[in-house]
Amino acid sequence: MNPQDTKKTLLYDWHTRRGANMAVFGGYDMPVWYPPGVRVEHLAPLTTAGIFDTSHMALVKTRGARAFDLLQRCFSRDLGACIGRDNTPIAEGRCVYGVFLNEKGHVIDDAIVYKTGAEKFVTVVNAGMGGEIAAHLKKHAGANGVDIEDLTDRVGKMDVQGPLAAKIMQKILADPHTIFEKMPYFSFKGHFDPAEQPSVDVRLLDGTPMLISRSGYTGEFGFELFVAPDRFVHLWETVLEAGKEFGALPCGLAARDSLRVGAVLPLSHQDIGHWPFVNNPWTFALPYNADKSGFTKAFVGGPALENVTDADFTHPFVGYDLRKITVDENAAVLNPDGERLGIVLTCATDMGIGRADDKIYSVASPDKPAGFVPKGLCCGFVKTAGRLSSGQPVQIADARRKIKVVIADDIRPDRTARRAIRKMI
Repeated sequence: MNPQDTKKTLLYDWHTRRGANMAVFGGYDMPVWYPPGVRVEHLAPLTTAGIFDTSHMALVKTRGARAFDLLQRCFSRDLGACIGRDNTPIAEGRCVYGVFLNEKGHVIDDAIVYKTGAEKFVTVVNAGMGGEIAAHLKKHAGANGVDIEDLTDRVGKMDVQGPLAAKIMQKILADPHTIFEKMPYFSFKGHFDPAEQPSVDVRLLDGTPMLISRSGYTGEFGFELFVAPDRFVHLWETVLEAGKEFGALPCGLAARDSLRVGAVLPLSHQDIGHWPFVNNPWTFALPYNADKSGFTKAFVGGPALENVTDADFTHPFVGYDLRKITVDENAAVLNPDGERLGIVLTCATDMGIGRADDKIYSVASPDKPAGFVPKGLCCGFVKTAGRLSSGQPVQIADARRKIKVVIADDIRPDRTARRAIRKMI
């Protein structure tokens, strides 16, 4: 990308004044880490709270009598049966994670769809993907009258993640009790558009309207906050000021990556991408029927996935210390005899976990041994031609070193994302 084409979020000046190490991601100049360093930033959402500039992510608004039908056709989740244990239809105030696929069953992008009204939806996609997802929806909408609007760079977005996130937000929200009442995981309240009239009006104490969502991308308890661009810097600084007494810190992309990997969440266009979206830890995003013999709806990419017979397998792994490898064309996963099994998609270090008596604990684990201090463990994802089993030892290697790791079903224990909000206030 030409440096002149690099975009800046509304917080660019704030980040650079605080000495952030900046790098281009998704077409935006973003903070990778701040002076305290990646380890400190990684631990903040596990112990106190971490605050992330996520305004590089894009939003796409979909409205009209056929908006639901269009998203049913293009989005992987069955919006008619996706909420809670009973798989009820998506309702106003609820949101759901899934993927957009092309006709080959390959991932265009992963996303969260929010139902903001009777015939209104907002889809949050990754940086630089607003135009592509809007074009994808328009292609499949045809002339059915759905209004599709790319809101890229027209909404301010940030995340407050960690066990003290609700305590921070309590200090700055008007009527926090009403807002937090009956707010389960992947629900939201409020609005960021003056034209919207939500069932619950969410505002800061100074009257700034916003949307608050019980979601986020770290695997830990917290919120995503959406606000009009002209109030975004104000919101960021208000949250940081409220979080000072709790030790909340701004966090960059490096901590985002390591936190997501430790939570077994994919890095888009790295752990999911131009291969069939099957045989991975995230197939809950597909609309399988009860016995997984087929899908509950027709959707773009579905026929390709039902007919695929030779797709690779994506597995999480975790190591024995904090050493990691460089993920490039030399990065490979090997069996104990040194035979190549596949490639390494992602390798990061979760600094909040460690081993004791060969069991993995988190710094937040209630049963961690006395005096436990996590030293960090490397972790990530590999893609192999054959299925590997949980607990199977393998090696990951780059041009410099080989590291012993083990295939795992899960990585960082005792995550808080789904914890009841009443336990976090």
